[in-house]
Amino acid sequence: MRQVEDEIARQDWKGMRCGCGRSAAHIARELLRITAGGARDEATSRDFEQHVWSPVVLYEPAPAVTSVLLAALAAEPAPDTRFRLLDLLQSLVTGEGTDPDSARRGLDLPELCRERAARGIELLHREVLSNRSPGAAGAAFEILTVLDPDRARLRDLRETAADWLPVCCRTGLCHDWWEDEEESRKAAG
Repeated sequence: MRQVEDEIARQDWKGMRCGCGRSAAHIARELLRITAGGARDEATSRDFEQHVWSPVVLYEPAPAVTSVLLAALAAEPAPDTRFRLLDLLQSLVTGEGTDPDSARRGLDLPELCRERAARGIELLHREVLSNRSPGAAGAAFEILTVLDPDRARLRDLRETAADWLPVCCRTGLCHDWWEDEEESRKAAG
């Protein structure tokens, strides 16, 4: 838990504008509560919707939250907490847009989240291979389809973990989606 507290302390939450329009200080408190296992029944990535992420854009606190989530996952939280953290991380690494205020400052929040989350590629691989729960393994695998540039390694991971991954991951739908998306980005850019 000390890792999480240290990572939260490194961030300037009061200086960040939350998606709700207030300071992001309340995000730090909520992250502490969730990572301590205090959100067993209700907390999901939806709790952070319109604060850190939305279906359309990510908000300024998103990269900081990404760093905290990695620290929390490294601290080996309880299985139900672990899945909630992975669910939120997945929302951040698959984000597609940046809120207007952050965009005016030249920030690409989805890219910043993916860069920070990429530091945890090994952690995510271990999560898939641990077979602690199909939900957590599936979420970790889907995150890896966005982050891991080693496509052969990802295919090997999918084959190794096929017995416990969700159908979309086992069949390659997650992986194929990412490759199609990447090819589209390269063709457009």
